[in-house]
Amino acid sequence: MARMKPQTLTRREFLEATAAAGSGAALAHVTPGRLWGEASAGNGDDGAPAWATRPMRWFQLTLVEDDPGHYDPGFWLDYFKRTCSEGVCLSGGGCVAYYPTQVPFHHRSKWLGDRDVLGELIAGCRKMDMSVLVRTDPHATYDDVKAAHPDWIAVDVEGRPRRHWASPNMWLTCAYGPYNFEFMTAVHKEIMTRYRVDGLFHNRWDGNGICYCVHCVESFKKATGMLLPRAVNHEDAAYQAWMGWRQARLLSLVDLWNTTIRAVNPESASIPNNGGGALNSLDDVEMARRMPMQVADRQGRSGLAAPWFIGKTAKECRATMGTKPVIGLFGVGLEERYRWKDSVTSDAEIRIWTMEAIANGMRPWCSKFSGTLHDERWLKGVEELLVWTAENSKYLRQQRALARVAVVYSQQTAWWYGGPQARARVEDYALGWCQALVESRVPFEMVHDELLDADHLAAYKTLILPNIAALSEAQCAQLRAFVARGGSVIATYETSLYDERGVRRKNLGLADLFGVDWTGKQEGPMQNSYIRLEHEALPHSPLFAGLEDAPRVINGVQRLEVTPRQRFAETPFTLIPSYPDLPMEEVYPRVPRTDISCLYLRQAGGRVAYFPFDIDRTFWEVLNADHLKMMRNTLRWAINEPAQVEVEGPGLLDVTAWRCEGAITVHLVNLTNPMTMKGPYRDFFPIGAQTVRLRVPEALGAKQARLLAAGTTVAVEREGDALKLTVPSILDHEVVAIEV
Repeated sequence: MARMKPQTLTRREFLEATAAAGSGAALAHVTPGRLWGEASAGNGDDGAPAWATRPMRWFQLTLVEDDPGHYDPGFWLDYFKRTCSEGVCLSGGGCVAYYPTQVPFHHRSKWLGDRDVLGELIAGCRKMDMSVLVRTDPHATYDDVKAAHPDWIAVDVEGRPRRHWASPNMWLTCAYGPYNFEFMTAVHKEIMTRYRVDGLFHNRWDGNGICYCVHCVESFKKATGMLLPRAVNHEDAAYQAWMGWRQARLLSLVDLWNTTIRAVNPESASIPNNGGGALNSLDDVEMARRMPMQVADRQGRSGLAAPWFIGKTAKECRATMGTKPVIGLFGVGLEERYRWKDSVTSDAEIRIWTMEAIANGMRPWCSKFSGTLHDERWLKGVEELLVWTAENSKYLRQQRALARVAVVYSQQTAWWYGGPQARARVEDYALGWCQALVESRVPFEMVHDELLDADHLAAYKTLILPNIAALSEAQCAQLRAFVARGGSVIATYETSLYDERGVRRKNLGLADLFGVDWTGKQEGPMQNSYIRLEHEALPHSPLFAGLEDAPRVINGVQRLEVTPRQRFAETPFTLIPSYPDLPMEEVYPRVPRTDISCLYLRQAGGRVAYFPFDIDRTFWEVLNADHLKMMRNTLRWAINEPAQVEVEGPGLLDVTAWRCEGAITVHLVNLTNPMTMKGPYRDFFPIGAQTVRLRVPEALGAKQARLLAAGTTVAVEREGDALKLTVPSILDHEVVAIEV
């Protein structure tokens, strides 16, 4: 093909072009094959097979090499039964084979002997009518493979084969060449032929950055006409091309594996370990098309993370998976960068993480490393948790979120605008809004920016665009159409200032929607800058709720300079420019008041609110209560309709609402805990009575509701257009179920 210029192509065009050129003649026959439904926010048949849709609880037993000589398979089969697990993921091969493989260079466990450990476990699970996946891990191999096939090994920029960073006796494999495309394909075919399982789950299958082996050099050159980039540099055309080439190679790999295993079992599927979200390096939409279920590997939280992080992941996965199952993979150990894989964290931490996943629509998948138990303290708590989900499965299946608010997330913004700083430049803005929504008890979903069409947005009244900087002209048009249909939009900072390839525009792509033009200037970091609240001009504005006695609040850190296209009816917040913060004698405002707006509000069918600064990112960094109130009040202004669910009472709660078969459920997860922003939890701290109002058709005359955690019922009364009930108290979580 001709030399490609990736900076001139859209993401979709580039993927298609590199897929055509980069897959090689041997893969010319490979197509995505059976696609398991299309992403949809509504109800409908997603085409996923029963083995994927039926299980509500999964268990993964990841064996270590010496387990065949030490572990007790009977214990694990019994534990699968006690936990009511309906699906299982068992270690098969790749790095280590746990069955008598005949594939050359497929390393058998040294403790395997004549046994077929994988076959024994599969047989036991099938007797319990469990769905069965086999786990493979192709990312590392041994000296004999390196000696016989040195071209299978990953190579660094200096041309040196790469040793494994944690196990120096092993080598990293190249994910983009024959090791995966030929060797692992043979392994997968052998496993499927021997056991005819439901599918394969692939761990660490997608490589370790740029590989400079002979196959990568040749394939990349053939696909793009370029040499491989020498470093990670998002401004470099070669690196941009490598990102697209890598995507195409890995998507074609999944297609090849699906084609291979479905030749044996047409209902089977490859399930790549792929967590999703803006920071995911693989296209969420394309991956979702290839999977009948998604396993989000979020084993636990680490660093400064709130329990609702797993709920955010659930929403991101659902944004592209639609009605297909989204599985929350949780571990039982401490999840920090030091990777104590045989550790056990507290029952409270496991419980809050898993209940957050369940409250946000995930099906739990417990992952245990090593079949030999070194610490049994987690067993009882996990069993109780999974048994509870089995007892209440009716209310956790076939759910449709009732949220009217959605936060847009954008992989192309992360790739082409955020680059190596994507966490700070992209993700932190979304986290700020998610924190504000959780604190405000507003149920919300996530929307992928590739799915902004009318069908995908039909359920939502309000979209939040947290610095979604990179938007195409088509995406801007979709957002205008959403507002024209009566939808509302809240956007911040550089939203739409760049095109889909990260090229800065001369003006905001949504300037007409926001009612402002960019002057070409930016300010920041702004130190010691403030926002004046214009109480005199707007004495009764709902935008000042909770801020009635606040003359000014702190500003953000980064600001776009914009000029209004029109006279705005309301200007609630105006800029107080930066002034010195040292020496103390110089700390006084040079300009105490301006007419520069910090929030532009207009009606354009629906309502549009634009913050030209980074209020969301700043809120996430400093958690200032004034910013929370500004964001919450702006959201209420934008929504402009009665809330479908309202929960009043003390504490920090994550609230989600669902329509399932025969019932409406409201999940209340109690996050009130000194360890909420830095785990692990030690214990739970109960909160008092919560009043729940749920707006439902007047024909629904429910007299009582079930409290699934407490195991009791509460009275329900009709109050206008809403049902009202009181939850007496909440320890860790409660689920209100109203039969309809």
